[in-house]
Order: sequence, then C-alpha cells, then structure tokens
Amino acid sequence: MTKMNSTNQQPDHSQRLGPRPGFSPIVLEQLPNMPSLLGRAAFKSGHYQLGDALPALSTEINHLVIRRDHLRAYRAVCGFDNRLAVPATYLHMLAFPLSLNLLIQQDFPMKAMGQVHLRNAITVHEVFDLGASISMKATIGASEVTSRGVEWDIDVVAKVDQQTVWSSTSTYLNRCKTGIASVRNRQSLPQGDGEHWAVAADIGRRYAKISADYNPIHLSDITARLFGFKQAIAHGMWSKARCLAALEQLLPESGYSVDVAFHRPLFLPAEVVFNSDTYKHDLGEQDLRFSLKNKSTGALHLFGQISDPL
Repeated sequence: MTKMNSTNQQPDHSQRLGPRPGFSPIVLEQLPNMPSLLGRAAFKSGHYQLGDALPALSTEINHLVIRRDHLRAYRAVCGFDNRLAVPATYLHMLAFPLSLNLLIQQDFPMKAMGQVHLRNAITVHEVFDLGASISMKATIGASEVTSRGVEWDIDVVAKVDQQTVWSSTSTYLNRCKTGIASVRNRQSLPQGDGEHWAVAADIGRRYAKISADYNPIHLSDITARLFGFKQAIAHGMWSKARCLAALEQLLPESGYSVDVAFHRPLFLPAEVVFNSDTYKHDLGEQDLRFSLKNKSTGALHLFGQISDPL
C-alpha cells in the first residue's frame, strides 16, 4: 500500500511500540458467543497509561469449518453474487469474536467499548477448499501514540494445513490527549460519476444477524444515541465488503491485498456514491483504488486500495 503524501513534513506520531511478550495464548474449542462478549465488553474498565506497550495477548481456535449456508447469507447481505467464493472480508467477520475476546481480558489495559476502527488491511494469500479445517489466531500487535490518541493493532492469521491462506491487521484508536500536533493529509481520490447506492436503514441489523456483531450503535437510532451517535451507523466492515462486491469481477482468486481507511461514519439510511479507478505509481506499479462518499454532503466514508502483497 502506497502512503499518501502529507501537507506537512512534521510527523504526527511517535515511535511504534511492539507488544509486550510473555503471555500464553488463549486456546478455544469453539468461537465465543458474541452477545455474551459484547455484554462483558460493555462493563470492561481500562487502566492504560500513555506510552505503555500493550500486552501480546492472543486467542486461537483450530478446526474451524465454513458453513456454506452462512457464507451464502454473508455474500447476499454484502451485495456479492450467488457464487460460493470466499470474499476477502469473510474471514475477518469469522475472526471478530477472537479479537473481541482479547479486549475483555483483564490484562488488556484499555476499555473494550469505544475503540474506533481506523483501518483494515487484508491479504488473501492462497485459495483453500471450502471444506478445509481452518486454524485462526488473533494477536494484539504494535501501538503508537498519535495526535488523536493511541493507535493499536490486532493481527489475525488463518492457516490451512499449517500454511497461511489469509491475514489481516485492524488498527484501532483509543482516544486520549497526547500533546502531539495534528497533521492534515492530502489524499488523491478516484474521480468520475461513480455508482449510486441506497443503503437501507436496517442494514446494520441485517449484517448483525449474519456477523453476530450486535453493537448497539449499528442497530437503531435509539440505541445509537445511547453511545453518542445521532443515528445508527453501518458496520465499517460491511461498507468494505460492499465495495469489494462491486469489484469482485476484477479481483484474482488470491495473491492480493486490500487496505481500507475508514473516515466519516455512514449514518443510516443513506445514499452513497462508489468510485474506483486504476492508479499508476512512479515506478510503474498499479493499484486499484476505490472510495465511498455521501451523495448529498460529499463526506468521505472510506478509501481503499487493492494491490499485490509486498
């Protein structure tokens, strides 16, 4: 992924910190119950001290098998066609309970609720058989202090027969005062008329039914207001998946990375504009870029790039 140039050469972050080692992995026999995890997360307190390295907590599960009916339902709610290919975003959704399980551990020093999903980077390494047994592991990764707070990662790896077939890094923001000056970034976005989509008011509930991510901010205006939002907002990973559904015919089966930065929340219902183009770098390499904007306000909801993995 190519980094966009900044309008200011001064960095808005400090040095990245690797996670603090010395923690045994949490090995699960089955995926945790998401409503139970969300209930525990709501009451999880935090004791983080600015500048501390996060603990290298990890959760893993073996012998996970994809249910074909669940895959079909996921593809339908995200706008994919009726094939049974595994979208790049599907394994992230399957692994989300592993990630949330890390946040409710007492050794994790931050609050579980209120973490802002800033970015998600996925690499599809290899195609695998739908009936294969999958091993997945989620680990707390690096962190850094920025102008907005502490940005920190969860790294997830999926393996089949000991071979990595898929991996991702999600970057979250723990908001706090840091004293670091902010830097505005200049970003070149895809241009053109684009595709116009209507995003239904119930898409958060429909996606929650498939993903089991019943975070109240996605379910209704009433529950979203309890957490400071004026309306319900779409899941960020639904928005990413919906964009990939529009580009699926252009994607190879494997051997690519898709990185997304989330910007303004997508309040529901909404009308949005999807744009994509091919961006050529100075060295001749090309990325497929895409964006999702609000039709009426022009606010950017997400920006992404698809490229060969480094």
